[in-house]
This record gives sequence, structure tokens and C-alpha cells, in this order.
Amino acid sequence: MSVKVVATNRKASFEFFLQEHFEAGIALRGTEIKSIRAGRVSLSEAYVQADGEEAWLVNAHIAPYDPASRFNHDPKRPRRLLLHKKEIRKMWDLVRQKGVTIIPVKLYLKDNRAKLDIAVAKGKKLYDKRADIAKKDIEREMQRREKLQ
Repeated sequence: MSVKVVATNRKASFEFFLQEHFEAGIALRGTEIKSIRAGRVSLSEAYVQADGEEAWLVNAHIAPYDPASRFNHDPKRPRRLLLHKKEIRKMWDLVRQKGVTIIPVKLYLKDNRAKLDIAVAKGKKLYDKRADIAKKDIEREMQRREKLQ
């Protein structure tokens, strides 16, 4: 089982507390998978929209595949996520709370199929972000000291 990470949402863990992760497939058009394999994907502004029945990946940018010319896809079109009904209902119940959303964390190829790691997330306050930065600085300083010894 080979896994190749294509795109990550690097700001996700900085901006949000990631609570629960789900693995979802994505319903794609023909040229989209070719762009994904080429690594031309951006998840920075993307989010997942769920009602009780379906889940959609909104605002993810998959660049047009140049050799396809006129048969290309719309780069920012909403894409349906392939999840079990139980998972969608569970996410829907969690999202109805105040301040909770669903965000994509990373996009990867698993056995030649595009998979999306999505997480139910709660937004961080400014002081939470400052605490994370301070923690990272301390860890970095300790690693530097270990290298010197």
C-alpha cells in the first residue's frame, strides 16, 4: 500500500484545533486526477461543506491540465466527497456546534486513488497561537543545544 502526499494544508494545525480525522475519497473528472498526480493542487482556502446527506470539498484549487486543452475542468468547482453515511452524519452533528468547521488537512494518493484527510476543527484564539509559537521556539532551542553537545 503506497501513499504519496500531494498537498498539505500547512496552516490548518496553526489556525485550528484538529479534533477528529476522516479519510474521504473524491469524485473527480478525468483531467483533475492528472493535475493531482502532477502535484498542482492547493488546499489553503478550502473547506468542507456538509449537510446531513452529502459532503462537498469547496474552494480547493486543482490547476487545469494543460495538454487537455478545451476538455479541461473548472479549477475551483465543488467536488463531492465519498464518505459513509454514518461518517457524514457524525460530522454534521459536530459541525452544528458553534465555532466548529471541517477542513481538509492533506491530499494524497493511496493505491493510485486520490484521498483527502479531513478534520473536524475548532478555531484557535490569538493567545492559543502565541502559545504554540512559544512551544515551537523552545523545542527548536533544545534541539540546537543537543546538536552542540
